[in-house]
Amino acid sequence: MSKTPPSSSAGHEFEGDYRPAAPARLDPANVRIEPADMAYFMRLTDALNTTLDLQTLLGRTAELVRTVIPYRIFAIFLMNDRTRELRMRFQIGHTPAVERTRVPLGKGVVGQVALTRQPILLNDVAKADYYIDANPEVRSELAVPLVAKNRLIGVMDMESEQPDYFREEHLNVLTMTASRIAQSIENARLYARVSRQAKTLEVLNEIAVELASILDLNPLLEKVGQLLRRLIDYQMFSIMLLDEKGEQLITRYAWRFGYSHAPMRRIPTSSGLVGAAVREWRPLNVPDVSQDPRYIPMNAETRSELIVPLFYKGRVIGVLDLEHTRPAFFNEEHERMLTTLASQIAIAIENARLYQAVRRQERQLERDIAMAREVQLRLLPPAAPSHPHAEMAVRFLPARSIGGDLYDFLEYGHNRTAIVLGDVSGKAAPAALFAALVSGIMRAAAAQEPGPAEMLRLLNDALQERKLESQYVTMLFALWNDENHTLQVANSGAVQPVFCRAGQSVAVKAEGFPLGMFPDVSYEELSVATQPGDAIVFVSDGILDAENEKEEMYGQDRLANLLCASRDLPAIEIADAILADVARFQGSKDRFDDETIIVLRVR
Repeated sequence: MSKTPPSSSAGHEFEGDYRPAAPARLDPANVRIEPADMAYFMRLTDALNTTLDLQTLLGRTAELVRTVIPYRIFAIFLMNDRTRELRMRFQIGHTPAVERTRVPLGKGVVGQVALTRQPILLNDVAKADYYIDANPEVRSELAVPLVAKNRLIGVMDMESEQPDYFREEHLNVLTMTASRIAQSIENARLYARVSRQAKTLEVLNEIAVELASILDLNPLLEKVGQLLRRLIDYQMFSIMLLDEKGEQLITRYAWRFGYSHAPMRRIPTSSGLVGAAVREWRPLNVPDVSQDPRYIPMNAETRSELIVPLFYKGRVIGVLDLEHTRPAFFNEEHERMLTTLASQIAIAIENARLYQAVRRQERQLERDIAMAREVQLRLLPPAAPSHPHAEMAVRFLPARSIGGDLYDFLEYGHNRTAIVLGDVSGKAAPAALFAALVSGIMRAAAAQEPGPAEMLRLLNDALQERKLESQYVTMLFALWNDENHTLQVANSGAVQPVFCRAGQSVAVKAEGFPLGMFPDVSYEELSVATQPGDAIVFVSDGILDAENEKEEMYGQDRLANLLCASRDLPAIEIADAILADVARFQGSKDRFDDETIIVLRVR
């Protein structure tokens, strides 16, 4: 290895007796090839044509060169066009410290060969004051440029512990070798670049698919950090998201030298490199943060930093921040990859945020529904009343956590009970709230003990005063008189009751408009005289309309047959039998409506 020669002698021959140490220059076009060399070049050509793997190519070249020049120290340097430095990509005989050295263009023998594109032969490095004593045993050096299509690819360099080791024929052979392998190296690098790009696109696609499947924000951010390491070998990484006002960047995830942590660090968008990336709406690739006045010292080890904004629907939502201890570590390819992936990451982050917001709303809604169900259950009577000549039972099964059906038992003085069964339009919370409204109006009116038809009229008028669009209620209102064993029935569009006596059933044909639909409506009232052993069932339409897998409905006939078959059972057992029969009929078909059953059995 050699450093830059003094300006008075760089690229020129030395004066006096030391001509062998002068840099030798050679035009490959003027080199005469000996017959023995032809066989070598044929083997070289065969070796170059059988691989596109760069390391394999460099290794084979080194092996073939050794057959004609028995070197002990050998290296091939390749040019980095971005940094204008030469990096040792293959070596034999060098120490690890020397292998890691970067050679600037024009610096030393290797850098001078790259700058001038001319070979240099030094027969005694001890007499060259510009030689860097990386290996004190070295006495002579030979370096030739690698040029393809008039573009510098790199430098091939040899060193020997013997002075005057390299001769003109060595120079000739190495120069001709360089002219042949330069294009092969460039082809191998192009192939590697294309393969790397294909792999990168594959990884980018995998990352996009994987990120789309994660809906929890914290696991998502951690996964982003893990997946990015498949593309970029960063040492420090953080994801910072803007606060709601868009004034501060808050660290939501950070990774440092193999360990993840998320300090709640806040940086105003008006300061720092991350703030500049947000303000300028563009990636920032800083090769040396110590030279950038915008840098806020966070990690003493940081030298280079790459910051890419996260855009979503025309606004910045945060940044990806990658750091490394090596200056100028991040290149244009890193920037392109990260910019391409940033859009997918931004979408995944916003989806996760939206999912979190929905989950919060769902949890709040679940709490609200639970409270609404508790209120609804408290509005319903805890048990059916009992009379000396009649027993009553009720079963209620909402289609959802809260339902739109309502039922009640109202005391009408001595030995009289009003039986109420209603069905509010709609389901869930809106229906339950409307049912609570109807129940409150009805209980207030019950203090005057109106008859069934009058009660329905009063309810309809009250709901007209509190008109709600598309909200109505169907209701059966029946009044049982235990002294004369009669049942007065009025109906506002609900399912007609089924009456069974001595094994024969009949529907109580009371009809009327639903409550809350039309103003100034009057309702008819029927009176049913009962005998001991009679049974009457009131059901919501969720019973009759229940469907099985064949889309058949349960219907009134099945209900009537089951009622008559079980009329001798207690009222509660009749209700349970009906509910169980409906469940068997439905099978695996989901219930779509509330199911309510009230049974009146005359003792």
